[in-house]
Amino acid sequence: VDFTGEQLQMRYSPNFLKKEVADKLFDTLENEVQYFSGDLTKIRVFGKWRDIPRQQVAFGDPGLSYKFSGLTLPALSWPQFLSDLRDTVSNQLGYYYNFVLINRYRNGNDHIGEHRDDESELDVEAGIASVSLGQVRDFVMRHTDHRNRLRKVEPVKVALDHGSLLHMQPP
Repeated sequence: VDFTGEQLQMRYSPNFLKKEVADKLFDTLENEVQYFSGDLTKIRVFGKWRDIPRQQVAFGDPGLSYKFSGLTLPALSWPQFLSDLRDTVSNQLGYYYNFVLINRYRNGNDHIGEHRDDESELDVEAGIASVSLGQVRDFVMRHTDHRNRLRKVEPVKVALDHGSLLHMQPP
């Protein structure tokens, strides 16, 4: 399913992974992955340090890290199950992904706030690939003008299914 609009180009593949594969990945993430703790669980929001309202861990190629909101997340070495998933996603999209940030939402209170993925180390040509596992969650995209009183731009909402792939392509 394609979603296009002003400064929006996304492709959603609800059945990207077979259910058995998605279930196994989910179980592996639940049982084998250690999420970051301590200082790696805090971000700077409006000048104040706040707890991140979700769990996170990053994996990637040697020497990589990801910086956002005053936080630098180091990339841990790829475990085999994630390098296999990376290769599946890369083959599908035609771009080698060298880093993954895993966000684990423990319950309905965990979330990610409204933001723009505009960090300088991101390759704008690749876009962002997101594989969703577990419960269905709404993903909402809002145009930068969505609060403009003179111009109303409606948000785009996608219910991300277990095993789905969302590719946010560069506008």
